[in-house]
Amino acid sequence: MKTIIANQNVEWDDKKAAINKQKHGISFETAAMVFADENRIERRDNRHSQDETRWQVIGMVDDVLFVVYTDRDESARLIMAREASPRERREYYDRATSYL
Repeated sequence: MKTIIANQNVEWDDKKAAINKQKHGISFETAAMVFADENRIERRDNRHSQDETRWQVIGMVDDVLFVVYTDRDESARLIMAREASPRERREYYDRATSYL
């Protein structure tokens, strides 16, 4: 599946999306919306970037989400999405309020 969110091409494998939805309760359609969050936090995922560079995003959709993706042919290819942990939420809110 492919879509464009906030000028970002986003894609994912439908089978992987179904597994993620079942495991974490977050659809990739919803997860893709983190790219529209101007306060999102993006960083390189150094622990899981052996074969390809992976990126972590913490952003607000309906709740604070944690999303992992890789760059593929000028698109963000979603790998995993879940609700943010308490630590990740704190990081997001601390950073978002620092801009006020």
